[in-house]
Amino acid sequence: MTALIRPPAPSRRALLRAGLAGAGLLTLAACRSAVDEVANTSATAESSDTPRKGGVLSVATGVDFTPSLLFAQSANTLVQRLVFNTLTRYDDRLRPQPELATAWEVAPDGTGVTLKLREDVLFHSGRRFTADDVVFAVKNLQNPARSAQLRSTAAAVTDFRKNGDFELTLLFAHPVSNLFDLFEFMIVPDSDSVEDAVAGTRLIGTGPFTFTDRKPGSSLTFTRNDRYWNPGRPYLDGVEIRIVPQAESLLSSLRTGQTHLSYNVRGKDVATLRSDPQFRIKQYDTGAGAYYIGVNVTAEHVGDKRVRQAIAWAVDRERFVQQALGGYGSVSSVPWPKSSPAFTEAGAGHYRHDPEKARALLKEAGLDRITLPFAHSNDPGATATAQILQYDLQQVGIDTVLQPTDSPTMQKQLISQSMPALWTLSHGFAQLHPATLAVSAYPFNEARNSSHFTSPAYTDVVQRAWNRGDSDSPEAKALYQQITDVLLDEEFVIDLAIAGLVEVAGRKVQGATLNKFGYLNLDDARLTA
Repeated sequence: MTALIRPPAPSRRALLRAGLAGAGLLTLAACRSAVDEVANTSATAESSDTPRKGGVLSVATGVDFTPSLLFAQSANTLVQRLVFNTLTRYDDRLRPQPELATAWEVAPDGTGVTLKLREDVLFHSGRRFTADDVVFAVKNLQNPARSAQLRSTAAAVTDFRKNGDFELTLLFAHPVSNLFDLFEFMIVPDSDSVEDAVAGTRLIGTGPFTFTDRKPGSSLTFTRNDRYWNPGRPYLDGVEIRIVPQAESLLSSLRTGQTHLSYNVRGKDVATLRSDPQFRIKQYDTGAGAYYIGVNVTAEHVGDKRVRQAIAWAVDRERFVQQALGGYGSVSSVPWPKSSPAFTEAGAGHYRHDPEKARALLKEAGLDRITLPFAHSNDPGATATAQILQYDLQQVGIDTVLQPTDSPTMQKQLISQSMPALWTLSHGFAQLHPATLAVSAYPFNEARNSSHFTSPAYTDVVQRAWNRGDSDSPEAKALYQQITDVLLDEEFVIDLAIAGLVEVAGRKVQGATLNKFGYLNLDDARLTA
């Protein structure tokens, strides 16, 4: 290995040659290339706001924190980056930047990476952060009990070689094209208290805030970490995350100033806030994941891919985007947002609303009218979504019995592969390196997915896309197209729309960001006077 890379000095081309191409073209799921819609806040008002330190930021979310899923990308990812740090983070030019790692070098053959670590980091307990904590963080994700979607990538690490307390080399079984996806996903926990963390009793990390209290179903609170390694940060004295599952109540909490910030306002409610000067509305152009219908291919009737394709043709995606997402989204038959190297217009538009074709496929499968169970989260927004889809399916001869389920239970069923014939949720990971979706996301994992779908052809093409060091070559893109072709043909995951991610913030809130996995970063957040 040659000299360590000390970003941002290397050019993007140099990084690609060093084996970072898997990160170079990645699109950000939740925080990059944001399109600010500031028509509702005048420039005069912006310039007159005076930044100040202090204050407690209140964040509203519709889903409670599930401690057992701390190391997975569950429905609530607001806690991770408040308490913990990651090794690296992506900048606005999609290059990995330092966090706990200050510099790195990828081996020319892609089978190793050497990391230089910060030497001034303390855990909230006062213990010093060292290379041993990186080793523990990787092994922690390798533990099946953690249900980490990037476990397969972590499992590719076969050995650790330390060179003192603040430098180590990770060795891989094979080149890993999504290495820096792993580093942005992997929070670094305190090994002494990790079991307390997944029990929800103690959260100890190196991040900007310390965990102080949790009231299940109600709130989580955090206070400023005065020994944080990032000089002068955070600005805030504390953070409160308020659990507000009812959409109307969440909207009311923002209007009344009880909460300052949310990423869970329904699209149709955002429209009512756009002309209100007390709010800043920001839409992120890389999307907030995709809505889909999942299919358990071992269930009656849907084991026939013609039935799954019929479902895909039956859904009126245009109506879905307008009614379920309030217009904040785009129709898509594939999981990829437009910024993904795997995206094609042909793939996104492959399935359209064609009830006659849906009925013809059912007839070809020897079916006339069938009834299937259909699970969905029991909050009002998800229930309305399921009802929209239920109507479309009914029109082609597929009756569904809705099964409302609380969100934590659905997450556990998704992980344990115990879903009914049909379910509807949203998924992430398509905004990352394309191989990450198919080796990490529960619905798509080629080795063990929520649908019980297996295919040697699917496994082969996914593994070939993952076991390489580039992401933008013609050969890599050809592999992404093959993955897309399998997904469109087999339809064990029926993608409907790419959701638009919208941040709704009170006028006084500045500096909040999300990373690619939706982790809330408040290092630079502040409340203006």
